[in-house]
Amino acid sequence: MKPIKVGLLGIGTVGAGTFTVLQRNQAEISARAGRAIQIVMVADLNVERARELTHGECEVVSDGNLVVTHPDIDIVIELIGGYGIAKDLVMKAIANGKHVVTANKALLAVHGNEIFKAAQDKGVIVAFEAAVAGGIPIIKALREGLTANRIQWVAGIINGTTNFILSEMRDKGLDFATVLQEAQRLGYAEADPTFDIEGVDAAHKITLMASIAFGIPVQFDKAHIEGITKLQAIDIRYAEQLGYRIKLLGIAKRTPQGIELRVHPTLIPAKRLIANVEGAMNAVLVHGDAVGATLYYGKGAGAEPTASAVIADLVDITRLANADPQHRVPHLAFQADAMNDTPILPMSEITTSYYLRMQVADQPGVLADVTRILADSGISIDAMLQKEPAEEATQTDIIMLTHRTQEKNVVAAIAKIEQLPTVVGSVNKIRLEELS
Repeated sequence: MKPIKVGLLGIGTVGAGTFTVLQRNQAEISARAGRAIQIVMVADLNVERARELTHGECEVVSDGNLVVTHPDIDIVIELIGGYGIAKDLVMKAIANGKHVVTANKALLAVHGNEIFKAAQDKGVIVAFEAAVAGGIPIIKALREGLTANRIQWVAGIINGTTNFILSEMRDKGLDFATVLQEAQRLGYAEADPTFDIEGVDAAHKITLMASIAFGIPVQFDKAHIEGITKLQAIDIRYAEQLGYRIKLLGIAKRTPQGIELRVHPTLIPAKRLIANVEGAMNAVLVHGDAVGATLYYGKGAGAEPTASAVIADLVDITRLANADPQHRVPHLAFQADAMNDTPILPMSEITTSYYLRMQVADQPGVLADVTRILADSGISIDAMLQKEPAEEATQTDIIMLTHRTQEKNVVAAIAKIEQLPTVVGSVNKIRLEELS
């Protein structure tokens, strides 16, 4: 059987890894796919570097349009990134009847509905295992392995940069800015780390997982996004004392009122396996009604871990290329005409527990005032930590963990607490998830 011919758009870190792994493991990959898979054409603006990386084993061009319109190419791998030229080339590849493999979570989170519709109409596959959690096969698990389940929730550490920063802050007691500089020096953080540290990258990924888990359209614009830039080392220490660790989580949760879709720093009980995921590693916890909780752990980035996911998609497409499009696994797990319109809840309507830290005057009656406001807002206290003031200090910290309540109740209560003359500055709020 003749080989499947592949065109590669972008041969940066992941592209080079994909080319290397495909060459190194060609025999095993071909045996699994049922035929050889060959990258025959690469498009990259740095033509000289691309030729060095491919050792003259395929044609190298500077214009991606030559790849997506080439009559002999069966599958296009898009590893350019971003929303601009990447989208144009993906849509053109689909229009020309090419299957597409992409690691571009930003593109799919923002334009996925349009791209998947175009692919369905054309009868081609858009595969994107590499777009979420690098080498962890979480898309396949959600889309196929857990098909029998009604997924209740998904919670993931899905950005290695922020997890490395939080691990370092906890281990070394350093502040955010100091650890960010170290992460950049070590190559864990980009020169411009905004998408990572502000939670946008994680939001792209949880948006895609939510669509697959719950059968809803891709709705990145409705995700609540908070990063870790305002997180303080003192809160990480207090969380430890209370038996919790702080992680940046992407959370998608089914409720009777709608879908919660959010990214933010979160307290997790230290005894949970996911709370002990350190460094640049990723982990995703999925809860299905039949299987219970399942945990997926591994490298969420890097040349060869991500290449592993890209090549897995190539093999899947090779196996299914000649199958009736109606009998393929749908892009978002649910048949296109069976997608539902369950609403994404506004953040004010989500329900969870909370960590509250406030600095107060060291005088009688302060705690009574605070607890009265919480009680009036229907918020009960689960645990409390009151720090002894330093010698001759006039202020001290109070830390409270609440039982589950709606976000709007906590926001209203905090506004009233901050008006108390005995409360100094603002109340710091971090959400808490038991993940049980």
